[in-house]
Amino acid sequence: MRARDNLKCTRKQPIRGLRAQRARASATSSFITSMRMPTVKFQHGDTVMGRWPGSSLYYEVKVLNFDSKSQLYTVIYKDGTELELKEQDIMNAVSFQGRLRSRSRSRSPGRRRSRSRSPARTTRRSSSRTSTVTTESATTRREPRIKEVLEVRLTPMKTIPTDNNNKPEHREETSAAANKVSQTPVSKSEVEPEKVQNRYNLRRRKDDSDVKPAEPKEAEVEEAPPVAPAPAPTTLDFGGKIGAYFWLLFLPAWVLYVLLQVNQADPSLTNPPALPALDSFWDAQAFGIVVLWMWFQAVLYILPVGKLSEGMPLRSGERLKYRTNGFFAVTVSAAAVAAGVHQGVDFTYIHSHFLQLAAAALLISLLLSLYLFVRSCSLSPEQLALGGNSGNILYDFFKGRELNPRIKSFDLKFFCEMRPGLIGWCVINLGMALTEMKLQRLQAPSPAMLLVNAFQLLYVVDGLWNEEAILTTMDLMHDGFGFMLAFGDLVWVPFTYSLQAYYLVVHPNALSPVAVALIVTVKLLGFYIFRKSNFEKNAFRRNPADPRLSHLKSIPTATGKSLLVSGWWGVVRHPNYLGDLIMALAWSLPCGFSHLLPWYYMIYFIILLVHRDSRDMSECRRKYGSAWDQYCRTVPYRIIPRVY
Repeated sequence: MRARDNLKCTRKQPIRGLRAQRARASATSSFITSMRMPTVKFQHGDTVMGRWPGSSLYYEVKVLNFDSKSQLYTVIYKDGTELELKEQDIMNAVSFQGRLRSRSRSRSPGRRRSRSRSPARTTRRSSSRTSTVTTESATTRREPRIKEVLEVRLTPMKTIPTDNNNKPEHREETSAAANKVSQTPVSKSEVEPEKVQNRYNLRRRKDDSDVKPAEPKEAEVEEAPPVAPAPAPTTLDFGGKIGAYFWLLFLPAWVLYVLLQVNQADPSLTNPPALPALDSFWDAQAFGIVVLWMWFQAVLYILPVGKLSEGMPLRSGERLKYRTNGFFAVTVSAAAVAAGVHQGVDFTYIHSHFLQLAAAALLISLLLSLYLFVRSCSLSPEQLALGGNSGNILYDFFKGRELNPRIKSFDLKFFCEMRPGLIGWCVINLGMALTEMKLQRLQAPSPAMLLVNAFQLLYVVDGLWNEEAILTTMDLMHDGFGFMLAFGDLVWVPFTYSLQAYYLVVHPNALSPVAVALIVTVKLLGFYIFRKSNFEKNAFRRNPADPRLSHLKSIPTATGKSLLVSGWWGVVRHPNYLGDLIMALAWSLPCGFSHLLPWYYMIYFIILLVHRDSRDMSECRRKYGSAWDQYCRTVPYRIIPRVY
């Protein structure tokens, strides 16, 4: 009887092995089928394990909702941080525990020796083992080992996808180490998780489905996880769709109105100007001058002079390169203008044809915006900006669809942001100073005109000297390039920021030496706050471990970044805005208090910065969660201490 029972057990072993193989095959087939189905795997309220972005660490999260368009789950961590995760980065608790057990069983064979044996002794196997045991061993042990070897050795040879500029698109795995630079070493407890992350990243995550052992090369090319496309924005800026219609009509009309109003003998708002004939806005020579000026700046931009700087990481992890030679451009431009003055070029033409020059710049910005919108229609979703992808044509045209429009290495948004408008602003101010000397019959510009020219020239030169700092701004990192930025860079900045100089040409204002000294003091104070706070922010973003920043305190966030709560960033949440406002005050003071229009820039800038602050607040609260609330409690004032 015992022999018969033993024989039955021996016969049942291959049957059980076959059933186990069939069960595993069925489970694999069900898994593949479920991955292909576009159904929602996790429901609202489910408690699951979510992988932290940029690492292989999983934490318990709660599912809030699922976006069918972007195919992303919104989850919340225990500390209150809300993030959007892909389905492949989420596992239920049972699967997660099973995954941990399978990892522990698939360790290297050399680490499984018996404790009672010497390391030099080999394990002898009995020759009486059946073929069933051998087959089962091959299917249960050798297969995971082969899979791990393939995964580890094939990972360095993975095909790196590139964009239109042949720049590599970094994945989360490859950018995890790079992202360490932007994390604050606040304490030892924050450094230790990074060590764990690096240890885990030596082995490829098994839950990533972009590599298959059987066909590694084909799977790496065809099934690499794509960059998350830009989802349609849930909240629209600037009054939404109706607001976009309004701003498209109002902004150009306002610029032309202000230029007409300031040039009157009585520029008060109660004395509106007469509407000129339509053909008076067009001047072919003025249009040609604007086009030549932009071509001149474009040539200076593409010259291989200056530093190649890296931008902030995009959603794909990629960092674009930018030629930051703005100081070189303003220096060459100044030399060209000086040569023109020496040769007798009439720069008073700028004042006499100011309206026509503004109309020409408006036409160029409109044509550029149309080109950008048509170009964006053929782009992939991941190349679009988050805020300009609403689906409404006029809103997207106004806000800008493409995030980083480039013609080869020529970045259109970066070029327009810093070059033709800003440097052109200084040339306009010079033309106004020369016109004042001519009309007022002066041997030199008035003190008020000199202050306005000097202050604004310093502002522009400082911005171009620190041109790399623009790469960390919202305009470059988040906003698409459309009519809003094109019009702002080419029309709004040069033709409205120069209103103080334009006003002083026909409305001179005498200043005493004491008034000059006070205005200079205000300017220097604002410039110091502006430059110091921007230095702290930009240096901390690029390298939190910079020894020059060791005295600064910060609050760590769940994203790996930290929030400054000392230095100027411990006084108010936007000290750079505070410095900008103080400098704007210094620009308007030389014009006196007789009329409101010279104070237009100050009033406009307050409205602009309050709007930007509200955008920053909502974006940072969504991004940093409870850490942002803690930061707001630590730094209660937004822009002006004890006021706002």
